Amino acid sequence: MSAPFASIDALAADLAARRVSARDLAERALANARRHAHLNAFIGVDPERALAAAERAGNARGPLAGIPFAHKDIFCTKGQRTTCASHVLENFIAPYDAHVAERLDAAGAVSIGKTNMDEFAMGSSNENSAFGAVKNPWDEARVPGGSSGGSAAAVAAGIVPFATGTDTGGSIRQPAAFCGVTGLKPTYGRVSRYGMIAYASSLDCGGVLARSAADCAHVFAAIAGHDPRDATSAARAVDDVAASLDAPLAGLRIGVAREYFGAGVDDGVAACVREALAELEKLGATLVDVSLPNAHHAIAAYYVIAPAEASSNLARYDGVRYGHRAAQPKSLDDLYSRSRAESFGAEVKRRILVGTYVLSAGYYDAYYLRAQKVRRLIAGDFAQAFGDVDLIAGPTAPTTAFRLGEKSNDAIAMYAADVNTVAVNLAGLPAISTPAGFVGGLPVGLQLVAPAFAEARLLNVSHRLQQVTDWHARRPEGYA
Repeated sequence: MSAPFASIDALAADLAARRVSARDLAERALANARRHAHLNAFIGVDPERALAAAERAGNARGPLAGIPFAHKDIFCTKGQRTTCASHVLENFIAPYDAHVAERLDAAGAVSIGKTNMDEFAMGSSNENSAFGAVKNPWDEARVPGGSSGGSAAAVAAGIVPFATGTDTGGSIRQPAAFCGVTGLKPTYGRVSRYGMIAYASSLDCGGVLARSAADCAHVFAAIAGHDPRDATSAARAVDDVAASLDAPLAGLRIGVAREYFGAGVDDGVAACVREALAELEKLGATLVDVSLPNAHHAIAAYYVIAPAEASSNLARYDGVRYGHRAAQPKSLDDLYSRSRAESFGAEVKRRILVGTYVLSAGYYDAYYLRAQKVRRLIAGDFAQAFGDVDLIAGPTAPTTAFRLGEKSNDAIAMYAADVNTVAVNLAGLPAISTPAGFVGGLPVGLQLVAPAFAEARLLNVSHRLQQVTDWHARRPEGYA
């Protein structure tokens, strides 16, 4: 019973025909998690809670009813430990459910536990977790990508059919590319951030990682929609994304962004992506050369704006209200400083320091305000390009998964892993990473970017590509 899972549609059909029960599927997922525990993809697995949810799922209806999955440990789940992969929240029991958790519970999906991640979602490799690094199932000496690396690894290894993730600068798409799965980052505001522990509030976005675009479509339909508890939640109807999955691509214009194939992009990665684009051409799409002239400023702007917001958001972890508290503080200042010093990891401290600096008197205009102006220029580039094309394409990441420890001592090289993804978050747009081949046995991802609220188009194009290729269906050796 520890075999990897079929598609969500196939599992739903088996459940409907009573060939299998929700409890059977939950037990299989739990067995998979135990079998592949060496990947360190999970911070916590909760068999008792999962089996109880599986029993309740018998009364639910819909494509996700009885389907096991895993939550990235950034989503609050009532009565369950929610750590954000940090010592500061190591023993925090969430008193309420995140909006995403509520929606999936209502859909009858069965969570088996919480996946590992970079601490407070700050990282591109999943090596910044207080609970240790996650290993990539395709090569256990390599990173799975970050910050949703635990979710990506869990899906790639066949532990669960899908997992939730969050994307602040590429943290769904980049690990999806590194692990050979499909990762959807919706439009900013399309999925409520209520109960999703904040990193950078104007950039954070909840989404999903799954084997296929069709599976992502089912999960997106469940978690998307307006939530009055989130002031940034879009009060806009959600498209029926499943209904348009098989729509023809004739007349579709895909912009190939020349900046996404620039210096630093591996030749093999670029070749795989162009091969995938050629497949889309065969399906009726037209490729158009486009330019995003301010794309080269995206990394610099992002690593001013995101740390600035992190500096503000993480000020709440002061040792007073909840989270880690230093023992026997000598003063209030001592309580603050020691509680934070003892519980935050090196990367989180780095970003807090950068963010505090750029927001300080005398530097706000020189750094933060200028970065916001660049952000506006980047959004303008996308808007102009979408006047000529329907989607924009390029490699999700410039390389395949790098080795564990390879970039740990070089923050700039680590940040460059997100060079093709951060601009999408700065512009608030939806994007998807879909498998596009292999280089040296390691997966490559194709990134597709759409105008705001055009998730249906992203899922349609990704699905049609997956109908004529098998890259998304391949599994790492030992996990088949």
